Amino acid sequence: MSEVKLFYHKDNVIRMSRSIEFLKTTPIKNFLWIDLNNVDEEIESELEDYLKIYIQEEEEMVEIEMSSRYMETADSLVVNSNFLLGNYEREPVSFILKNNILITVRSEDLSSFHETIKKISANPKMYPTGYHVLVAILETRVELDADMIERMTQQITTLSNSISIKEADEELLMEIKDLQEKTMMLRENIIDKQRVVSSMLKSELISRELHGRITILVKDINSLLEHIRFSFDRLDYLQDTFLGFVNIEQNKIIKMFTVISVIFMPPTLIASIYGMNFGDMPELKWKYGYAFSIGLMVAAVGIILFYFKRKKWL
Repeated sequence: MSEVKLFYHKDNVIRMSRSIEFLKTTPIKNFLWIDLNNVDEEIESELEDYLKIYIQEEEEMVEIEMSSRYMETADSLVVNSNFLLGNYEREPVSFILKNNILITVRSEDLSSFHETIKKISANPKMYPTGYHVLVAILETRVELDADMIERMTQQITTLSNSISIKEADEELLMEIKDLQEKTMMLRENIIDKQRVVSSMLKSELISRELHGRITILVKDINSLLEHIRFSFDRLDYLQDTFLGFVNIEQNKIIKMFTVISVIFMPPTLIASIYGMNFGDMPELKWKYGYAFSIGLMVAAVGIILFYFKRKKWL
């Protein structure tokens, strides 16, 4: 759904408008944040002309190199970052800061934006400029990433508790693989935020009062990276455990076939000998020859089974 939200200061309260015409009739210094959610190119062009900014297309935001996702000029700041959706798909978001106004460009509804709007409404004095809103959005995003990591940790724990020799099948291996891919996506997402926030900490455009919050944000991101690394190590351990169980099952099967083969080797040899039918074989016309050969086969099998059990091979 196409949506434009204009947040502005009035009477010590942050209000919101959805009209582009309202932007043109209100002093620009009153505005704090302009949020563009899946808007038409016509509206983007209109804002570009009015605010003297450049809004990147979604393809540009996706294809831009990670090293170039943070750009700073003498009077503006451009940040491109990927936000993860609930299904772990990436949603590129562009942040443009100029004249203390934050312009955000996205094409999906994001929980971090809804939560930030609630924070702004609850305590408007904490958000005098667009830079404060940008930091708040990143803080909220990191909190949501932490929740996603926590949920994944619970899934890994549940999987770890359920894994056993009986459960070691292809479906379990695919579940481990799926969690590994999600963990890698979370890690890439967090590293993306780490680069952006670290660059912001060096920026001269951001006021000193925000440096403390940004420093804490960097520490939070680093702790999330450690948590993700631990989760990935656990998944590697689970995968090794799974493969170990598979090897145990395969060894049992091979062992069973080996024992069966060894047990039937002497009876096969005896049957082969007495199946030659040479004329001078002494047992050929013996009355008890058939019973003797069968008894010999049974005795051979019994001796082998007794030996295997004594050696604890069975």
